[in-house]
Amino acid sequence: MRPAFYALRPGGGRDYVSLLHVPYTLWHLSYVAIGACLAPVVDWSLLGWTLAAFALALGVAAHALDELRGRPLGTRIPSWALGGLAMGSLTAASAIGIAVAVDTTLWLLAFVAAGAFLVLAYNLELAGGLFHTDLWFGLAWGGFPVLTAYFAQAERLRWEALLAAAFAVLLSLAQRRLSTPVRLVRRRVTEVSGTIELSDGTREPVTAALLIAAPERALQALTAATVALAATLIVLRL
Repeated sequence: MRPAFYALRPGGGRDYVSLLHVPYTLWHLSYVAIGACLAPVVDWSLLGWTLAAFALALGVAAHALDELRGRPLGTRIPSWALGGLAMGSLTAASAIGIAVAVDTTLWLLAFVAAGAFLVLAYNLELAGGLFHTDLWFGLAWGGFPVLTAYFAQAERLRWEALLAAAFAVLLSLAQRRLSTPVRLVRRRVTEVSGTIELSDGTREPVTAALLIAAPERALQALTAATVALAATLIVLRL
């Protein structure tokens, strides 16, 4: 069984595609678009740079560090390449953030520093895994992109940004609740046995596919819904 529904067969360039966790990366980049589009005025060039920074930090660096610890996707990417991707992408993302801060407001540097810290603390499980929890996942990959994108546009935070961040945190927690048992079955379970007996007396076998089917379909639907919401807000603000 593949380690994720979006993971390709191991080997070659396919490993680098799998590493990006494309559906989930698009999901969390949607929070960036949502946050930016809630600002009073949208600077589309600035939104593009913000998306680029988060794509590098979250889509590449965070996932490379995650794969470096335990190979959850089972890729054959050399450890030195994963380390290089992580550090190079995080450095590039930070450089984008610093350049934008110099051009707009230096207060944005606090978000740049916090973002770099979250990537390292969460994915390297620093402080004994203190930051590697469901709540920190929701804060780092949900609320933080919304607040950063909004602040980059508006240079301040208002209630609509905080409420949107709360939405992103809660939705990310739902993502985590659904994905955790799926990852367990796909990556660690070697055998599933048992039956389900229905009220009419019929029996259905319990299989790995049965255990992951419903939560995985929910994850796919939530991914599409979040991307659709972001696209709707972008179209609305054009």
